[in-house]
Amino acid sequence: MSRLSHIRNFSIVAHIDHGKSTLADRLMQMTDTVKARDMKEQLLDSMDIERERGITIKANTVRIKYHGKDGNDYILNLIDTPGHVDFAYEVSRSMHAVEGSLLVVDASQGVEAQTLANVYQALEANHEIIPVLNKIDLPAADCEAVRKQIEDVIGIDTTDALLVSAKSGDGVPELLEEIVNGLPPPQGNLQEPLKAMLVDSWYDAFLGVIVLVRVLDGELRRGDRIRMMSTGAVYAVDRVGFFCPDMQETGKLAAGEIGFLTASIKRVSDTRVGDTVTHERGGCTVPVAGLEPSRPVVFCGLFPSDNSEFENLRDAIEKVALNDASFSSEPESSTALGFGFRCGFLGLLHMEVVRERLEREYGLDLITTAPSVVYRVHRRDGEIVEIYNPADLPEGELVEAIEEPRIDATILCPEEYLGGILKLCHDRRGTQKELSITGSRAMTVYNLPLNEVVFDFYDRLKSVSRGYASFDYVITGYQTDQLVKLQILVNGEPVDALSLMVHRSNAEKRGRAMCEKLKELIPRHLFKIPIQAAIGGRVVARETIAALRKDVTAKCYGGDVTRKRKLLERQKEGKRKMRQFGRVEIPQRAFVSALRVDSR
Repeated sequence: MSRLSHIRNFSIVAHIDHGKSTLADRLMQMTDTVKARDMKEQLLDSMDIERERGITIKANTVRIKYHGKDGNDYILNLIDTPGHVDFAYEVSRSMHAVEGSLLVVDASQGVEAQTLANVYQALEANHEIIPVLNKIDLPAADCEAVRKQIEDVIGIDTTDALLVSAKSGDGVPELLEEIVNGLPPPQGNLQEPLKAMLVDSWYDAFLGVIVLVRVLDGELRRGDRIRMMSTGAVYAVDRVGFFCPDMQETGKLAAGEIGFLTASIKRVSDTRVGDTVTHERGGCTVPVAGLEPSRPVVFCGLFPSDNSEFENLRDAIEKVALNDASFSSEPESSTALGFGFRCGFLGLLHMEVVRERLEREYGLDLITTAPSVVYRVHRRDGEIVEIYNPADLPEGELVEAIEEPRIDATILCPEEYLGGILKLCHDRRGTQKELSITGSRAMTVYNLPLNEVVFDFYDRLKSVSRGYASFDYVITGYQTDQLVKLQILVNGEPVDALSLMVHRSNAEKRGRAMCEKLKELIPRHLFKIPIQAAIGGRVVARETIAALRKDVTAKCYGGDVTRKRKLLERQKEGKRKMRQFGRVEIPQRAFVSALRVDSR
């Protein structure tokens, strides 16, 4: 048998919390890849935030040696992928590096939205798929019903689906045999010039950039001079090896294998995911069909609560970007918040994870502005500009039309909660595309504006469905709609951090709700503070915060009333001047709390 026939490359795909990382732990434990004393839960999840939240954020790879029942030794290259919609990009690039997938479904919960999204990505990558029903030891497990659901919803034959418990290890030995027998070996040719696909890269303080590659043809050795085909950059390879799950140097990687290389590369931005790595001389001429680079879909401003911390924030953002190629940032300034950064993320969870890392790892206290999406503005002079911040929208008379990104959202839920979910989607300007009911589970597909989803849609969905609904989306393109910029003025001054784009039909309602919320959040001052919501030059809502009143007549005890009147008039004049020149202090919590109003 050839060397390639003893290699299996596969990934584990599933919905959030269906047991991917636990199954990876059992596979490593049962093959003695990791010694018992080094074993811990979520072994491949290296970040603290992954371990605390119990989620996978970065796709991780491990090489497992397995002695099959046929007497042969096999090499299994496993990639454990994230389950959350924000990290679908991690899943897609992992799919291109392997030939098969284990589709893990919770036997008590069944098929969820992210199960569908990930299995469709696997099918697009022409994967052989092995269905695995996990958590069969739970009292609520219903294997027959879930098998039927997988067949009805996804269309995969589940006659030979494996029943396992990743927690206890039941069924895992049978799964290892099925991986060897049911998944195809990789294709490749050792005699061809080196062709390797760049799957991932991250920064290490001691080694520089570590590059994860899948070798398709040829051989990669320590000391080789390699070329990145998209940039033309040439490097000398320092180290070559694989993860087991710790780094192990081997000196070479051959066709069909997944491993790492280091070559004194200084910046992660020099290593593009999907790029082709080949030899400087005599290399391949046709690059690998590359992956699309990740594009941020959600933007928000990050500002230090103390302006003197700006340089620390800049350093922290640069360091986070070293390990997260999908995170982008550029400096911006705000009259209310000072200097900060406008940052781009793949979704709300990605935004939350990056913000938490900045606060926890670098000791920063941050103010986050409202998340927004990228709008396309058609100006009357024919120019099309992309707007990342609603405050940057040109004046109304210069704008011909505004386009917003739309998504197709797939929602799965128990049938009893369907009514509330349909109402929520309708209220968010959604258009229903599909609706199907299988047993007691309903699946609906809605076309929604991304702007209506990024802020609190997920929270509202979980609330309406008592936590039972699952949600996934894909961006479908841009569409023109009646959008306007709602601006909030506090004491006559516009607060650009509170500007947001809304549909014209919702503008007045949303503006009134925000003004009422800000009235509760902004403390009273010694002068009267008007809070206004305006569209262009037209005020659509207003609230007034009453002034704190000092009793200036306390020292008057009798005598002429004109003396009291004179003191009150002088106080009134002072308040008028104070209102003209006074500065309103808006507390940090107001910036996000004001936008968390459910105006529908």
